[in-house]
Amino acid sequence: MSVRDDIRALADEYTRQLKEKIDERVEDMDEDDKSHFLIYQVLGVSDEEGRLIDVYQNKGRFLYRSAGSFLENVAKLCFKSAYPESGALRIENTQGRRPRTFEIDCLVGSDALEIKWRDATTDGDHITKEHTRIQAISAAGYTPIRVMFYYPNRDQAVKIQKTLETLYAGIGGRYYFGDAAWAYVHERTGVDLKAILEELAAERGGNHAG
Repeated sequence: MSVRDDIRALADEYTRQLKEKIDERVEDMDEDDKSHFLIYQVLGVSDEEGRLIDVYQNKGRFLYRSAGSFLENVAKLCFKSAYPESGALRIENTQGRRPRTFEIDCLVGSDALEIKWRDATTDGDHITKEHTRIQAISAAGYTPIRVMFYYPNRDQAVKIQKTLETLYAGIGGRYYFGDAAWAYVHERTGVDLKAILEELAAERGGNHAG
């Protein structure tokens, strides 16, 4: 199969799994205790609106997790198609005691790729952990490269990403996000991943927001 076929097959599998999880959760929620709706009512939210909010909150959690996992895995498929020896690798944390090891998402030659669909964290500790991780990667003789397809929207999350970008540059690594991330995958692998996903979205009736 071509990488396009592999991506389509993975999309089908993720779609099936997502539907199963959502259907199961919504069915379970029909039996849930709804006494908390009293507080919704106090705040001016009707029982029906409250039910819909609870349902979509649960759907959103499943969708967000599935979307991230799917995009990260199809990006790895692109690299695997171009570099059959590429793959995940766990290295020792030589910069501290916790965690004992770090995982490289996709090692391509000496390039240690971290592939993220989006990173919306606002936790300041994230900077310290990521700094330790890329130092350990560099000390192991690899070049840390961050490939993140979607930039966060909130100011605090954006500030953290800008700090991470500076940390990568300071250690001789590279940081690609947004259009640059899609272009990086295309240039390195020869696979126009974004175009393939846009085709799939159009086939399945998705309304692309940008």
